[in-house]
Amino acid sequence: MAVHFTPERMEQVAINHARWWKGELDRPLMKVTIEDAYEAPACSIPVLSQKTCNDFSISPEQVIDALDHRLSRQEYLGDAFPMVNFDAFGPGVLSAFCGARLDNTSGAVWFFPQEELEIEDIHVRYEPENRYARRIKDLYRAGLEKWQGNVILGLPDLGGVMDVAAVLRGSENLLMDLYDSPEEVLRLNEEIQQAWYEAYQDFLQVLRPQRFNTNWAGILSEEPSYVIQCDFSYMIGNPMFRQFVLQTLRRDTERIPHTLYHLDGIGELNHLEDILSLEKLNAVQWVFGDGKPPAECWMDVYRRILAAGKQLQITGTPESFLQVIAQLHGSPYATHSLAKDQRALAQQLITAR
Repeated sequence: MAVHFTPERMEQVAINHARWWKGELDRPLMKVTIEDAYEAPACSIPVLSQKTCNDFSISPEQVIDALDHRLSRQEYLGDAFPMVNFDAFGPGVLSAFCGARLDNTSGAVWFFPQEELEIEDIHVRYEPENRYARRIKDLYRAGLEKWQGNVILGLPDLGGVMDVAAVLRGSENLLMDLYDSPEEVLRLNEEIQQAWYEAYQDFLQVLRPQRFNTNWAGILSEEPSYVIQCDFSYMIGNPMFRQFVLQTLRRDTERIPHTLYHLDGIGELNHLEDILSLEKLNAVQWVFGDGKPPAECWMDVYRRILAAGKQLQITGTPESFLQVIAQLHGSPYATHSLAKDQRALAQQLITAR
């Protein structure tokens, strides 16, 4: 089987993504992937997912073959490109690399501490030979051998610094520590961030042959890039955000050339101005959450992000996407009914301005 994508297409897609990072693309960056566009023989190996990530009986080569089967059935239009999303090992997998227990018995990955410890007794170190870190790197090597850079292998979802701290200490305990042991929280943050950078560089080193990198946000970059975040900040106010979180984010933006902040839920909107104050932050992804109004109802958030000189990643349906860009840029496409045919719909989205 072969993935229907060429090195020449990858070069052009990479140019468009590079221009987006710089704020120089004169249109939205639009990725459209059509599923089941091509036929392929049946494959009995399960595709890598949070449900299957713990099954080490499947060899790395078999995992890559199953992924190749899926990718070979897809068509990539606009700015889309074939990639493997390594969020299959769960959000905040740095916890597992540092000794936490990975549990996917529910079909989704969750992390738990091996034992409950007081914060002063928690010490964090990245273990490059941890079974999950080693598994991901083995999959990288098999994928690099299989695809020779024509499929981009994504970085795993390491998680935010305090999100990892919340796993290792427990969220309720960590909230109390912010009052009772602030110096220990800052010390733990330093250890986690150091482990974070070590893991990040370890994976980048293995992936060097593919030239480009991406992550679960799916944006291509020739320079190091990543999604930065702090879901834990949903539960704290501005003073604590500035005391415990903002500096870790600033370091990320200063050390990683291309960064996108994952703004997750209405509780984090309280911190948007602090996030936008990060001079070297490139972009913001606003995720309003299940049960909340659709994307077109958050125009004030989008305008604040754009006014701060940041790029914007919009989540939601194609209809919402067209409505948002119509309000932001006056696109005529949102006034038309969306095409039912996948390729016609894709073309309509790709050509939207």
